[in-house]
Amino acid sequence: MVVCQTFYRLNMVKKSSTKVRNKRSTKRSGARGNKGNGFFGFLTSRFIGSSRRWAWWLGGLGVVCLYIWAFYYFFVGPTGFRWRALYGDANYPDGYAIHGIDISHYQGEINWDKLSDATIDGFPLKFVIVKSTEGSSAVDENFNDNFYQAREYGFIRGAYHFWSNKSSARAQANFFLKQVHLEEGDLPPVLDVEHKPQNRSIEDFQRDVLTWLHIVEDKYHVKPIIYTYYKFKEQYLSAPVFDDYPYWIAHYYVEKVEYKGKWKFWQHTDAGRLDGIRGYVDLNIFNGSFYELKRLTIGSERIFGE
Repeated sequence: MVVCQTFYRLNMVKKSSTKVRNKRSTKRSGARGNKGNGFFGFLTSRFIGSSRRWAWWLGGLGVVCLYIWAFYYFFVGPTGFRWRALYGDANYPDGYAIHGIDISHYQGEINWDKLSDATIDGFPLKFVIVKSTEGSSAVDENFNDNFYQAREYGFIRGAYHFWSNKSSARAQANFFLKQVHLEEGDLPPVLDVEHKPQNRSIEDFQRDVLTWLHIVEDKYHVKPIIYTYYKFKEQYLSAPVFDDYPYWIAHYYVEKVEYKGKWKFWQHTDAGRLDGIRGYVDLNIFNGSFYELKRLTIGSERIFGE
């Protein structure tokens, strides 16, 4: 009986030991399994976090690239010549003696006493063309003062209208005529056109420009001057009818005009410096003599007995 009890107790102890070992083994296996799941989860979370950061970086880079493209397309591309002023000082074309400037509110308050004594490449200023209107509702804030002072200080003066694609040609022409009153001895009215609407054909755009020109010409009985850069004229205003109008070409940082047609004025830089004007100013030359410049003005037929 004692032997049986002893054997029974030994057997129970053995079973208990086995159970303990099994439990320990199960715990170790479970621990290893938990460690495995934790490491995998750690890698997954790191990967997802890293992917999100990369997504943010790539998204931000994409926004920056889009902004640069939009800025170039809408502001630099259409008038890329304007940005070359960043590369150096103004240069002066050889062989021209009649110099002038065009101004707007961007030049701020002008010291006309100093400006009247200023020279460009050793030559005195002969003409000043002033921004007057834009679109069908905007008047340059300094127009009236600049326009008056230009004549008071003995310059041949002119006024230009900046074309807008947001209003009709007729509305713009009538607005210009309402705000600007040119007199005998002034240069013909100027249309500054640098942008074509994307939703209009070249033919329709040309008709719009001609509408403005015809309305203003009927008022002053002189051919208005067309201002634009040479690539724009070649691309959008190359119809023979526009050759009847005096052309004011904007073409910067070149030794000579690349345009093959006739032209009257050349805006050769927007980085000019003159006494009396703070900051940069556009410099221009006239393709001819001072007598020919006077002949171009309003009322010259009566002045010169023609």
